[in-house]
Amino acid sequence: MNDLVRVEEVVEQGRGITTLRFRFPGGAPGQFVMVWVPGVDEVPMSLSYQGEMAGITVKNVGEATAALSSLREGDLIGVRGPYGKGWMVPKGRILCVGGGVGMAPLMSALDAVDDPSTVDVVIGARDAGEIIFYERAKERSNDVRISTDDGSRGFKGTAVALAAAMMAEKKYDMVLGCGPEIMLRYLLVACKEAGVRCQVSLERLMKCGAGLCGSCVVDGLRVCVEGPVFFDKQVEGMSEFGRCKRTASGSKTKV
Repeated sequence: MNDLVRVEEVVEQGRGITTLRFRFPGGAPGQFVMVWVPGVDEVPMSLSYQGEMAGITVKNVGEATAALSSLREGDLIGVRGPYGKGWMVPKGRILCVGGGVGMAPLMSALDAVDDPSTVDVVIGARDAGEIIFYERAKERSNDVRISTDDGSRGFKGTAVALAAAMMAEKKYDMVLGCGPEIMLRYLLVACKEAGVRCQVSLERLMKCGAGLCGSCVVDGLRVCVEGPVFFDKQVEGMSEFGRCKRTASGSKTKV
């Protein structure tokens, strides 16, 4: 699907973090869309809301995200997709671990869970000003905990440290994780030590979003098609996972 859509709602989620809502039905939890800002760029964005009124959640970190963050109700953007393989939301007890704006694609997984007593949530951020979707998560889960690096709210420490403590406290059938890749690397270690299967959502440079250009390939896997959500066994074999990624020129840079 390829549409020019009108921004119908703009919500400030946290410091430098904005959600844009627009009409764009379809998609499965964890999928993404390619978003075109006229005159600026086209970038991949995970869906933080799905259904008739979709949504993306943007952190202002560069030219394209700055342009998206500056949009107002009534502005037009191009949206195509949805693309990729999303979350496999299993039966049983689930722990969702989000770091920063990584909470955005996890919200669609939470919305897919019928029983709030079967899913727990860790929302991690650098400080209290960057915590997002706390109230929304509480509507979908009976146990939502916060971690901040500086201790300004909730547990003082990383989201992974809090998740590891929860895995020692309760038995989980699956962990879903999204956030900075270095966080995901340590999350997989914690899950392996706890004997819990894990899925993670990766972020890579994407030019086409449909598996044609090869810009997002990691060890032969196209993040835009075989991902962005991968199981633990898949990412454990990736030589670049948690270590480096490609720039627009194809050179490697540390994550």
